[in-house]
Amino acid sequence: MAKNPQNASYDVLIIGAGPIGLACAIEAKQAGLSYVIVEKGPLVNSLYNYPVFMTFFSTSQKLEIGGVPFVSISNKPNRNEALEYYRRVAEKFELNIKLFEEVSSVNKVDDLDFVVATSKATYHAKKVIIATGFYDVPVMMNVPGEDLPKVKHYYQDPHLYAFSKVLVIGANNSAIDVALETYRKGADVTLVIRGSEIGSYVKYWVRPDIENRIKEGEIKAYFNSEVTAISETEVTIKTPETEISLANDFVLAMTGYQPNFALLKKLGVVLDEQNMPAHNPETMETTTKGLYLAGVVCGGMDTHKWYIENSRIHAEQIVKHIKAQ
Repeated sequence: MAKNPQNASYDVLIIGAGPIGLACAIEAKQAGLSYVIVEKGPLVNSLYNYPVFMTFFSTSQKLEIGGVPFVSISNKPNRNEALEYYRRVAEKFELNIKLFEEVSSVNKVDDLDFVVATSKATYHAKKVIIATGFYDVPVMMNVPGEDLPKVKHYYQDPHLYAFSKVLVIGANNSAIDVALETYRKGADVTLVIRGSEIGSYVKYWVRPDIENRIKEGEIKAYFNSEVTAISETEVTIKTPETEISLANDFVLAMTGYQPNFALLKKLGVVLDEQNMPAHNPETMETTTKGLYLAGVVCGGMDTHKWYIENSRIHAEQIVKHIKAQ
């Protein structure tokens, strides 16, 4: 990627090198704006941290950015195909990306300029786009023992859990995928779901599989239940009938994720009582002039509102607004 000196000045600084951050950079470049993307981790950091064998709900066409075709083996691509696709897109457009560089502050010094400090440099920018996603902060259960090493809020490969007693918490895609994958690697899997049924967002081709595994008793499921305590060797579950304890080696708490609200506030984004970021849905500009939001971060705690496929347009909206000024 291109190199730039410290204290460089840009028309646009983009925080986050996920698919939507890349889309914003492509739009900025094609509009003749100078730009830089600053990313705290690797390219498309959230996708990199997805489970190794994850398959997207969306088709490859709906994940495309910059007009570059996304060719995948099947209709719905997997994680590794997505990583390769977005890397090739970044190469094609020769995007100016600073990886493993974390933003620490964004300060508006006047009506026309922002000063952005990172772990490696200081930048000046006329506009700032926050495209940080929502995968950074897991939703905690706040139960005793949640800080034990055996408790994981992120999951990558089922092999680690072979022949172990695994408790999976959650009702949606992450939890169901984890339960099925670890079960097929020989784990003794128990599923704990707070509601009365499997989540409505579960992929339609996966739903029959988990329902049949539960029906056959191959995966034990406790509905209307929740974990109340975790120890080195057991978990305690409150069920509708009684409280039970199960022998346990690992707890995979797929309880969901949320945007880094503390960071958003630090960067100048106003949040309402439900932690919904204030912004203009037509321009994506926040209450701070020149500071924009893009992608799933716009939905606050409603992480099912925005996806790559329906938030790609944010890049066009933002750059159009910037150019109009």
